[in-house]
Amino acid sequence: MNLLGFTPRLVSELRNYSKEKFAADLMAGLIVGIVALPLAIAFGIASGVSPSQGILTAIVGGFIVSALGGSRVQIGGPTGAFIVIIYGIVSNPALGLSGLMIATMLAGLFLILLGACRLGTIIKFIPYPIVVGFTSGIAVTIFTTQIKDLFGLTIEGGLPGDFISKWGVYLQNFASIDWATTAVGVLSVLIIILTPKISKKIPGSLVAIIVMTVAVYFLNSYTKFHVDTIYDQFGEIKAGIPALTVPDISWENVKSLFPTAMVIAVLGAIESLLSATVADGVCGDHHNSNQELIGQGVANLCTPLFGGIPCTGAIARTMTNINNGGRTPVAGIVHAFVLLVIFLVLMPLAAYIPMSCLAGVLVIVSYNMSGWRTFLQLMKNPKSDIAVLFITFLLTVIFDLTIAIEVGLLIACLLFMRRMAETTQIKVIADEIDPNEETDAVVHEEHLVIPDGVEVYEINGPYFFGIANKFEELMAAMNDHPKVRIIRMRRVPFIDSTGIHNLQNLCEISHREGTHIVLSGVTPNVYAVLEHNGFCRLLGKDHICPNINVALERAAAILKRP
Repeated sequence: MNLLGFTPRLVSELRNYSKEKFAADLMAGLIVGIVALPLAIAFGIASGVSPSQGILTAIVGGFIVSALGGSRVQIGGPTGAFIVIIYGIVSNPALGLSGLMIATMLAGLFLILLGACRLGTIIKFIPYPIVVGFTSGIAVTIFTTQIKDLFGLTIEGGLPGDFISKWGVYLQNFASIDWATTAVGVLSVLIIILTPKISKKIPGSLVAIIVMTVAVYFLNSYTKFHVDTIYDQFGEIKAGIPALTVPDISWENVKSLFPTAMVIAVLGAIESLLSATVADGVCGDHHNSNQELIGQGVANLCTPLFGGIPCTGAIARTMTNINNGGRTPVAGIVHAFVLLVIFLVLMPLAAYIPMSCLAGVLVIVSYNMSGWRTFLQLMKNPKSDIAVLFITFLLTVIFDLTIAIEVGLLIACLLFMRRMAETTQIKVIADEIDPNEETDAVVHEEHLVIPDGVEVYEINGPYFFGIANKFEELMAAMNDHPKVRIIRMRRVPFIDSTGIHNLQNLCEISHREGTHIVLSGVTPNVYAVLEHNGFCRLLGKDHICPNINVALERAAAILKRP
């Protein structure tokens, strides 16, 4: 398969495949499939959909990501990053599951477009404080959504959607805490924490679910206590592959869901490429980011047809795959088939899993996702980074992820422009030039003398819209009309349209005032831009000089004119 130059990693890996590799991939796929089961169920329920939808996402999405992606060890499936977004869509009566399908499929198309346009590296330009801010914000939000199930609170009328109101309701109803449910949740957290100290091969979440499910079964059957299970909320879970469902897509739905779809796509791209990059560092490989985005896009385009939710590369499951010997995409495909078998054979037993146990699983997920150590580390960075971090974090928690990413990116861009403007310096050289400090000045004398009637300005840095007005203000502050103005541009790496417009205005005004503009040390890139915009005709080619010596000679020749 080679579409427009894109080849899934599976194709190249199968060319030199062997029995030894298959044995390793088979074992890794079995373990990852077992690890993925409780997470898929927990993410499905926390997102406001059924447990089976979470597992179907891991099956379909996991298979497609491994079959069509650009990494040889990436494991795809539902992740905690999407919980907040999915819950917001599903809980909206005007959107519901149909709206979720449309948003996920739009996100899939956008991811495919990003990969096809070879923009896989563009995700790396999203500032790190934004990534940490909304990741930590999502972790806090996930933790908040689990308080009711973790403590077995009785809340009439359902939970409000926003963060502050949720905690207000929790505090008002905390007296309704169920101690048996709380004990199950706390024990589940402890089991997940302690299991790796006994064996790192066995996933703690799976051990917690098995132990607590058995314990709650006997607790509910033979004592007066009752701990809510999945059955209490969703009823009997039926196994079976659902029929393909195509949503009713209307232009109005597309317009209303487009911003949310973009957030899903950006989150999916960030998480999948971050996961693939981490995996590269562990197994010494190099993934194809564009192919990975295409694989992720196709996965999100197809999973909704089976009732699934958004999926992406999952760092924890990918690392489990590597640590257990997985070295090709076959391991990811095996993981999908393992989940399929479990789904078809054992799914009805999932109804007995206690809700507080799943809440405990998600508490650990949110803790690992919070990255609080990284958050504290970023607090030592410049104030602008801290501002972006806190604004993104607070907007994610208090409002929603769409607003957080939009505002965070906007603030980061504005701060970046300010920093760029600060790096560009403009100075006036009044009397003489020291050749020891001026790399383009070639003289035998100790200094280059600037004659009367000539002013020399130096721009040191990019000449873009952030600095153009600064140059104009400096010109106005001088408030004089020399015969010649030399503008040194040897350290100007590029000039944008605003800079061109600003420079053109300066030249035209100077001509009207009887002042000649001479450009010195123009780099080839900047010269090409100026020539394309007619500066050779506006100034004359002899007024665009290769270095300061030639520029001063040209200025001297102009001064001699009557």
